[in-house]
Amino acid sequence: MTVIDTHCHVISDDLSRYPRGPIGGKQSDWAESRPVTADGMVERMDATGIGQAVLVQATTNYGYDNSYVVDSARQRPDRFVAVGTFDPLRPDAAARLSGAIDGGLAGVRLFTHGSTVPVQGEWFAAPETYEFWEKAEELDVTVCLQMRLGPATKQLEEMLERFPGVRVLLDHIGYPDIAASPADAGGEVARLARHSGLHLKLTHRNLERLQDAGKEAAGFLEPVIEAFSAGRIAWGSNLPAAEQSLPELLRLAEEILADLPQAAREEIFAGTARRLYPSLAAG
Repeated sequence: MTVIDTHCHVISDDLSRYPRGPIGGKQSDWAESRPVTADGMVERMDATGIGQAVLVQATTNYGYDNSYVVDSARQRPDRFVAVGTFDPLRPDAAARLSGAIDGGLAGVRLFTHGSTVPVQGEWFAAPETYEFWEKAEELDVTVCLQMRLGPATKQLEEMLERFPGVRVLLDHIGYPDIAASPADAGGEVARLARHSGLHLKLTHRNLERLQDAGKEAAGFLEPVIEAFSAGRIAWGSNLPAAEQSLPELLRLAEEILADLPQAAREEIFAGTARRLYPSLAAG
């Protein structure tokens, strides 16, 4: 089965060419302790049988400087596409988005919550961002959204309703609280499927909780896959933010999704990624 990793991070060992500049001024622990270069990522992909990957900007190491993911994708267009962190609040955000896509990005990411941004930001849906969203819709650009469902779900839905044609890929499925109740978390996520532009990125952040849930994991997976269909769900490893090896991360996903029909697994592991990032199909 073809596998595309839609969420991995690379960090250069050349600090002069690619200096650190983490968002919020704080480097994440994983970026400091277990960085992986683009060459190292290819080695891990080859060892795991993964043909292509989406290099998602390591925001907690580089902030808004997307140089390394862009350069890495240019050097290996058959293996990588680049997704860069973007600031939609800039007055010139629409023009900068056009320039970023022309400059080598296949998509962009809004980092509103994470290891170095502990408080959920709601600025991604502020009126100042509307020109950005309009341009993303016009350019047919996939926008990855790193956020936590709950406090900002209302803003997410308002944005999706205002810009129904935009394609949003929700990183880590918005961290639904599977541990507390797989069924409740599944219902929360499934209700968002009415927004046809919303897609889900399934990573170890979710898969580990589903593994812990055992048989109750079906309470999450069944309603979510029924509501979204496998064609709006994509797998990502989150290496090296995830502590496990790439083979272990892929095996975890394969085990959790083993009961799905073959066609559904092919969508989650490759088909959805190719629609989100069409240039992958040519790789």
